Amino acid sequence: MAERSRTAETGIAIGSDDIIAGNVSKFTVLPPGYCGQLKKGHLIFDACFESGNLGRVDHITEFEYDLFIRPDTCNPRFRVWFNFTVENVKESQRVIFNVVNFSKTKSLYRDGMAPMVKSTSRPKWQRIPSKNVYYYRCPDHRKNYVMSFAFCFDREDDTYQFAYCYPYTYTRLQHYLDNLQRRNMDYFCRELLGLSVNVRFGDLKLKGFSGLNIDPNGHMKMKCDSCSGARRRVNDDYYLN
Repeated sequence: MAERSRTAETGIAIGSDDIIAGNVSKFTVLPPGYCGQLKKGHLIFDACFESGNLGRVDHITEFEYDLFIRPDTCNPRFRVWFNFTVENVKESQRVIFNVVNFSKTKSLYRDGMAPMVKSTSRPKWQRIPSKNVYYYRCPDHRKNYVMSFAFCFDREDDTYQFAYCYPYTYTRLQHYLDNLQRRNMDYFCRELLGLSVNVRFGDLKLKGFSGLNIDPNGHMKMKCDSCSGARRRVNDDYYLN
């Protein structure tokens, strides 16, 4: 069995509990001890984009890689989402990716769910066949649950992107809310709920209400239109996909 927990560049053994501070950025994974020029098939991983998440990549064999998810900002115990790209692939190159530090013991991956994939020449998200996806408790990672999936790269010039499920970015959400706000609909209200760690707006969105007020004690008071009337308007005129 291939030895686990080695860095991609040096092959030095490191623990699986090491702190993952940020996403990988155009990180080239080379076999331990390799000093030659970059070749096709030496995979380059990247997660430095909106909604990206991949904190570390370990080279296990020519065909196998261990992937570590970067934990949530405010709670390092939560490790679920991943979203990353792979480039510099070789045609017909087969790989196995092991996401080794999931925090959930139960997952829909055990019931047929599969990761998403797309590429530059095929920009529509597709699911990897579920027969190529495995979710299991792994003795090589302190009996933590691991999700492994097999994949075959078929176009050398493509950049491939893999994700836990369909990504929905903060920017896309803001565009959607901006579009609703411009319509001045009487049953839509948008107010600032708070700011994130990165000083991004957290919106409070309410549908079916014409007014929203906060009393001096901090309690929320909402003035509602006729519920049946608001519901009728949504069903007849204003339903948004």
